[in-house]
Amino acid sequence: MDKLAFYLKEIIGKRSIRDIYDQSGELLVPISTVITYDHIILLEEKGITLKSEDVQDLEKDFINHSKIINETVEDVRNIFGEIRETKKIPLNELRESIIPIVYEVSDSKYLLPLLSALQAKDDYTYRHNIAVGAIANLIGKWMGLDQQQLLQLTVAGLLHDVGKMLIPETILNKPGKLTYQEFIIMQKHTIYGYEILKETIGVTHRQALVALQHHERMDGSGYPMGIKGDKIDLFSRIVAVADVFHAMTSRRVYQDQFPFYKVVSEIERSMFDSLDPAISIVFIEKIMSALIGSSILLSDGRAGKIVMVPKNYPTRPLIQVGEEFIDLTIHSDLQIEKINFR
Repeated sequence: MDKLAFYLKEIIGKRSIRDIYDQSGELLVPISTVITYDHIILLEEKGITLKSEDVQDLEKDFINHSKIINETVEDVRNIFGEIRETKKIPLNELRESIIPIVYEVSDSKYLLPLLSALQAKDDYTYRHNIAVGAIANLIGKWMGLDQQQLLQLTVAGLLHDVGKMLIPETILNKPGKLTYQEFIIMQKHTIYGYEILKETIGVTHRQALVALQHHERMDGSGYPMGIKGDKIDLFSRIVAVADVFHAMTSRRVYQDQFPFYKVVSEIERSMFDSLDPAISIVFIEKIMSALIGSSILLSDGRAGKIVMVPKNYPTRPLIQVGEEFIDLTIHSDLQIEKINFR
């Protein structure tokens, strides 16, 4: 087996088990980094060759995250049940039991196990709030928000759909498409959420705006007010991207998850009209880079894995299928149908 084939099979997509330094003592690859092709190039330039014993599979991450998320879903269910009954936010309980967990799992190094744990259709309403909080947290980090802003954004993401607790459960949990009248009622969750949050001591007006604005769109096509552009707060624009991504990649009672290429393509397309372009670009670039090493299914039925993501075309990566390499920037007829987050 030549060196490139060895790296592709045994190293790329796995996690480093130690810090890797060059001869001068400069840290090149921190412990727990998922190894990409770019890491291999950097290390080879420094005369460092990785071995199988330098990395480990991600399976343990998936098991741990699944357990953590499932336990947190139960906590969120209880908190949101309390909100349904009292119309009040138990903010201290949220900060003590939920926020630390969201911070723990919201790390680029653990993006794949996080997405895997959040995909289950069971408890979608509660799982979705955790997902949006976690993904918004990641986007905030990628955009360089400071710690205070990041905390505010994360709480806002977790509570963006809190107004749904005032929507009749027959509509909220309906296993089918809503009627026009039901959809009008469902849209009111944005206003209900804003009203609850603005009356909650310890919640900022900006956080309350996220509940109100997360369905607004840059071109004015959203609801409830139809505002556009920078009249929509930055936090609301970030949560909008997180909300769309998780909703489309999730299995729900009335709707299966969309093919991955459709999700990414929709966000890519939407950045020219409805979603914030700067946020969308950062999100697509970062999430595609995090998928290096992931097993995928192509639209022609072949299974492979992502080995490299071009910076100029992040949605068209290089795919390895057996011994063959398929450049999706050239093969425009092929798409990534599904990502195996496991």
